[in-house]
Amino acid sequence: MLELPIADSRPKRPDWLKVRLPMGENYRTVRSIVDDFQLHTICQSGSCPNMGECWGAGTATFMILGNVCTRSCSFCAVKTGKPTEYDEDEPRRVAEAIWLMGVKHAVITSVNRDELQDRGAEIWRQTVLAVKTRCPETTIETLIPDVKANWEPSNA
Repeated sequence: MLELPIADSRPKRPDWLKVRLPMGENYRTVRSIVDDFQLHTICQSGSCPNMGECWGAGTATFMILGNVCTRSCSFCAVKTGKPTEYDEDEPRRVAEAIWLMGVKHAVITSVNRDELQDRGAEIWRQTVLAVKTRCPETTIETLIPDVKANWEPSNA
């Protein structure tokens, strides 16, 4: 009886598409800092598949104003609901974490906080000032919410 070879019908995934498992000293350091300072990152909250690679390189994108968003965008994995936390000490902890990580370029984003009168602007301001004070050589990239294109304070 002649046996025919069985071909694997699934095409091989390209190397750039494969998710690498988190590992290494840099990953453990970033993980420890994020956990110790009780911070949120879009890496974790958004279930980013590149978290291991970024944290392994000693970088993270900090997400301020909590871990629950007031919107439910179809492209985002962040929890949706009514946020309960408003942490006035968060700006200091973000700045300290960035300093400890020694990053030259920090990325900061946030959940949408449509229920706040200033939509989180004051925490944004304090965070940027805290980072620039603690880490004056660090550049900051801010990925701010769209506030539904309404830049006036709300009556909430």
